Amino acid sequence: MTFYLGIDAGGSNCRARLIDAGGTVIGTGAGGPANARIGLEALYARLRAVADQAVAEAGLSPAQMVMIRAGIGIAGISRPGVRAALTGFDFPFASVEYATDAFIANLGAHGGADGAILILGTGSVAHVRNGERDFTIGGYGFPISDEGSGAALGLSAMRHALRALDGRTEATPLSRAVTARFDHDTARAIAWMDQASPRDYGGFAPLVMDHAEANDAIARSIVEDAVQHIERFIEAIFEQGASRCALVGGLADRMQPWLRARTVARLSPVMGDPLDGALHLAGYRR
Repeated sequence: MTFYLGIDAGGSNCRARLIDAGGTVIGTGAGGPANARIGLEALYARLRAVADQAVAEAGLSPAQMVMIRAGIGIAGISRPGVRAALTGFDFPFASVEYATDAFIANLGAHGGADGAILILGTGSVAHVRNGERDFTIGGYGFPISDEGSGAALGLSAMRHALRALDGRTEATPLSRAVTARFDHDTARAIAWMDQASPRDYGGFAPLVMDHAEANDAIARSIVEDAVQHIERFIEAIFEQGASRCALVGGLADRMQPWLRARTVARLSPVMGDPLDGALHLAGYRR
């Protein structure tokens, strides 16, 4: 009997899924951030913790653990020295394959076939698999990159809100909703921005989308600007030879209605999630 373990280790959280040879889910695990930036020791501890959760839930014995084939997608794995360091991770499994989190998301979205994804979440990045080619577009980090992402929406909302407090632009329901988080106090908003992470800015994205859908003029302009970047991302993906493209990530469903009809017509449905891709990386085939 062979078991397959998929792990999606991202900047916000880490998830694991353990299945048997027939594809039945027998165990799961979840934890906090698990990208390469947290440090290699912390990364190993987080990966081991979610794997152990899944194994415990499945009720596997130590003898059965050596029958597990694992596939792990890790955010930040492309940083210098990380891949080499991963060879020192001591997992009690039959095999372990590593890739980026974007790679497993792409595998999952297209059922293991070639294709491309545009991830729209806290950040944004495209990943393309085309024959022997495997590469990303964008994703250089906020605020330099991550166009069309939740963090970018949040940053634009903060800029507008501060201008409205100054009287340099007209206040709107969106700006008032943003500044209300800081009691409409510019100093408090600035202090928050000094410490804010991309995830913090991304927390404003649902608010921006809600007000854009309610026809707030500034919110609409912010979303429409993001859509221009997303449209260009998709064009670049196909220009690079991708056969198909899917939108994934927490912001994908809310952004898709804002895209042009001809762009939406080029998109493919998502066939699976990143954990499906991690299981495919591990060697599981339906």
